[in-house]
Amino acid sequence: MSVVIRKVLPEEVAELKVISEDTFRETFAHDNTEAQLQGYFDTALSEEVLLDEITHEESRYFFILVDGEKAGFLKTNVGSAQTEQHLDNAFEIQRIYISQAFQGMGLGKQLFEFALQEARDLGCDWAWLGVWERNFKVQIFYDKYCFEKFAEHNFPVGDGKVDCDWLLKLKL
Repeated sequence: MSVVIRKVLPEEVAELKVISEDTFRETFAHDNTEAQLQGYFDTALSEEVLLDEITHEESRYFFILVDGEKAGFLKTNVGSAQTEQHLDNAFEIQRIYISQAFQGMGLGKQLFEFALQEARDLGCDWAWLGVWERNFKVQIFYDKYCFEKFAEHNFPVGDGKVDCDWLLKLKL
């Protein structure tokens, strides 16, 4: 099995949109209506928004490929691209999603450790991320890396629904 992590290219925005919507739906459909999901997709995952993010100098998107097939993606932010500005010289791990068909292969862990290495390579003092307050499985994963809760923020899903995300940080 060949696993490759590489930057998403601007001409791949349509593919990024599809995998973003599919993996978000796989992960959160049980707790959201289709209207809520579509509202989130229309505002946060439109091709226009994704292209702006792909080409932003302080944001990075990466695909993880298994035997050449796109299995998931990662989005990171530094500087003004971060969704919150609580920490100085920080690196945000904003999105890590693996398609259901590829789960259980350790790909999410590979993307996560890749992101942490990116943060170290950039000389950042902090890595941080947001996790849904009811996503207990992922919270346990982050706890193993010694991430600590330091704040909360609202995560609008769509159709007026707002979830609460815990913000977790790690001193690098």
